[in-house]
Amino acid sequence: MSLTVGSPLEAFPGERRVSLVPRAVDALGKVGISVLVEHSAGLSAGFPDALYVARGAQIVSREELFAKADVIAQVRSLGANPEAGRADTGLLRPGQILIGMGEPLTALNEAGELARAGVTSFALELVPRITRAQSMDVLSSMATIAGYEAVLLAATALPKIFPMLMTAAGTITPSKVFVLGAGVAGLQAIATSRRLGGVVSAYDVRAAVKEQVESVGAKFVVLEVEAAGSEDKSGYAKAMGEDFYRRQAELLGAVMRDQDVVITTAAVPGRKAPILITKAMVEGMMPGSVIMDVAAERGGNCELTHPGERYMHGEVTIWGPLNLPSLAAHHASQMFSSNLTSFLKLLVKDGQIVLNREDEIIRETLVTHEGSIVHPRVAELASVKA
Repeated sequence: MSLTVGSPLEAFPGERRVSLVPRAVDALGKVGISVLVEHSAGLSAGFPDALYVARGAQIVSREELFAKADVIAQVRSLGANPEAGRADTGLLRPGQILIGMGEPLTALNEAGELARAGVTSFALELVPRITRAQSMDVLSSMATIAGYEAVLLAATALPKIFPMLMTAAGTITPSKVFVLGAGVAGLQAIATSRRLGGVVSAYDVRAAVKEQVESVGAKFVVLEVEAAGSEDKSGYAKAMGEDFYRRQAELLGAVMRDQDVVITTAAVPGRKAPILITKAMVEGMMPGSVIMDVAAERGGNCELTHPGERYMHGEVTIWGPLNLPSLAAHHASQMFSSNLTSFLKLLVKDGQIVLNREDEIIRETLVTHEGSIVHPRVAELASVKA
């Protein structure tokens, strides 16, 4: 009997992505995995049921999918969908495997619920940043889409165009774009802004990313502020102290006065996003300028950000979009599906799931198993909260 993976319709409001795209059906079939897809699960991302059927997947109802699938694959599992996702907890059964993005470091109650339900759950946000796991890195994949979409939204909000144009009506100077945070989303935002013709500069607390910033065509802004220990062992930015952020704000304010667009992408996994832009800094910006806060889902990098809203403070637009990858659902789904397929191939041996906890990738992503929270960091956070 072959292992069965189910891809349900995402229940999170406004979510258009799907966890598995049709071409994944072939790839999984080669390692002995059959695929069930809920009716219309991929439609919003541009993948109608007929494409899945043509590849050999079976289209079923939600109830049948949860009842038959050995593995449930979701873009947003319970932790990342705590309200609408709770309706699925009654459909899950002990021993069933759940794989998806689950906000494991903050959704501690939901992790406890999955543990009590006897579900073996994996959180793909916890995939370690090692070479062997690059093909499974959903955070980088989704950040790539978010960085691209953030620039397009900023361009629509700005009462200017990005490129320099020489016309009969005179020369139009290019817009100036400043990107705060040079992770994957920030680097993609730089590259997209450059393609649109903007003059781009960027800043990151990690001085080591200067070469990456320059490689995609931006000027790296150096602030005279000490940032030792700004990166953790996984390569993510770490939260810094209050004195550091206060000095940083003073220096950034001077840089921002001359910018048309500021795109902020600074986030620390499992923590509230650091405030990099204060009210005073916003009030020092030029009329008509735009702040695009990609970190809005974690509270935002601007203290005036209203997550999910486009807001005016004086003559400055502050936009805190949520779920940016869903705006490009087709390609975001392709990338997520590819990451998920690679992860499933790691888990499966001879057509069966093998939980090799000696494997760093499996060990670091496994959150609940056999009735307990087994991920050390999640378990520690849960015990502190309790």
